[in-house]
Amino acid sequence: MSDTNTNTPEPPSDRSDRRALGFDPGREKCGIARVSLRTSAGGLATAVEEMAVVESARAIEWAIAQCRQYGVSVLAIGDGTSSKQWQTRLAAALPESVALVRVDEYNSTQEARDRYWELYPPRGLTRLVPAKLRSIPRPIDDIVATILVERWAATQPRAPMP
Repeated sequence: MSDTNTNTPEPPSDRSDRRALGFDPGREKCGIARVSLRTSAGGLATAVEEMAVVESARAIEWAIAQCRQYGVSVLAIGDGTSSKQWQTRLAAALPESVALVRVDEYNSTQEARDRYWELYPPRGLTRLVPAKLRSIPRPIDDIVATILVERWAATQPRAPMP
C-alpha cells in the first residue's frame, strides 16, 4: 500500500474560516479530509481544503497534526466498522479544543463512488461504461471523509438572517 494518497483542491480565499476534519476509519487505511466551514443563511457552507488516504497506523498522528496546524475545531468520524475503537483513541489524543462528533455513515461509500465520477469524469471508452460498472482506480476513503463533514454541517443550526 502506498504511504499516503493526497489530493489537494484549491484552498478557499478566506483563511478566517473555521475548519473541520472528516475521518473515515478503517483497518488498513483511513480517509481524512480538512474542510473549511463558513456560516451562511443556509447553514454551514463547506469547502474542501485537503483530502488524503493515510495508512491506519499513521492516521491519528496525521489527524492531530492537521488539527494543530490548521486550527480544526470539529472532527467528524463515521459510525461504521471499528468506529468505536477509533473514537476512543482519537478522544484520548485530540487537543481539548477539538469536538469529536459521530456521523451516520450509511450509504456514504456509494455516495463517494458517485462523487468520484463527478470530480474525475471518465475519459475515452470508459465514458460508455455505466457508472455502477466502472472500476475506481484509487481508494475513495478521503471522499467519504468529506461527505461525513458535509453531513455533520447539514445538521448545524442555520445562521440568523441579517
